Amino acid sequence: SRNLTGMSNNAYIGVLDIFGFESFQINNFEQLCINYTNEALQQQFNKYVFKLEQQEYEKEGILWKYISFPDNQDVLDLIDAKHIGLLAILDEQCMVAQGREGQLAGTFYNKCSKHVRFVASSTQRVNHKFSIDHYAGL
Repeated sequence: SRNLTGMSNNAYIGVLDIFGFESFQINNFEQLCINYTNEALQQQFNKYVFKLEQQEYEKEGILWKYISFPDNQDVLDLIDAKHIGLLAILDEQCMVAQGREGQLAGTFYNKCSKHVRFVASSTQRVNHKFSIDHYAGL
């Protein structure tokens, strides 16, 4: 790599902002995709930095102190699980003739309301809305 003066600079620090969540009053599909991607990146980070390293320490008998961390796999499952995840439901509803927003929301409520991360208050339901309690909050 080269710095602004054109001189070679072999030392650098790269930063990936996996906490780039934003909180809006109204989110759309694009924001769901962005948050889903951030959740997937967070899960990969947790897997390789915490889960697998700690398993390796145990396997090698290295003395260490367990590091607790939030596991967001259930959020990913809510969004991308086959047949019952939000994306699968959306895909299914796109094939329904004359599908409507309320019909999609109703299917989300029927299939996802028991999931601990899926939130749909009575006020949200009247307005065909829901929330996902994820790593960065609702």
